[in-house]
Amino acid sequence: MSHAATLLSMLRLAPLLLVFAALPALAADGLLERLAAAAPDADPKVLALALQARSCAMTSDGAGSASRLAVIDYSRPSTQTRLWVFDLKRKSLLFAEVVAHGQGSGENVPHAFSNRDGSHQSSLGLFRTAETYQGGNGYSMRMDGLEPGVNDAARDRLIVMHGAPYVDPLAALKQGRLGRSYGCPAVRPAVARELIDTLKQGQLLFAYYPDPEWLANSPALGCRGTATASVAKARPRA
Repeated sequence: MSHAATLLSMLRLAPLLLVFAALPALAADGLLERLAAAAPDADPKVLALALQARSCAMTSDGAGSASRLAVIDYSRPSTQTRLWVFDLKRKSLLFAEVVAHGQGSGENVPHAFSNRDGSHQSSLGLFRTAETYQGGNGYSMRMDGLEPGVNDAARDRLIVMHGAPYVDPLAALKQGRLGRSYGCPAVRPAVARELIDTLKQGQLLFAYYPDPEWLANSPALGCRGTATASVAKARPRA
């Protein structure tokens, strides 16, 4: 097998290797098992990666106090539930919702992600939630990306969580997808305020897609070397 083929094979295996590495620690307190049982429609591998990212982020000041975790699985169509919000202390599910992705990321199933302003694409990785405000999309929540080069431009790009009328599951059945944002994880207006208030001010959000390069190099997964320091240095901005 050529060097290139070997490397490609390793990248494809990266998601599974990361999950297997995370399982012993996650299984210790039964957290992964309880969350998977609470959200049976969610992929346990994605939940394991989200918990691994949280574990890595706990090396930074303040991250350990996060008691809520939102998980978005962008490998799923926008017409399906793909956002779950968990109470980590009670090991329970608080929300299971549809969520929009960016216009530049694709149609019903996104496939392209970016940290670049103007791309109108969603970003992957681990975010820390921040303050709320009243803006053009109503009640909204800012987020700070914790992965340099992956999502750390989120605040400057105005990637926020907000409600949007185009996040309408009934309309999606007719048009084949939800409406799309400029990169924000937009949710149904009916749940926006309650969901945002559940997640605001220092909670965590993990956005997943099986992108081999991101999975192999994410500073929020595996706590590799200087990557841990990069995550630890990321701080919300006022």
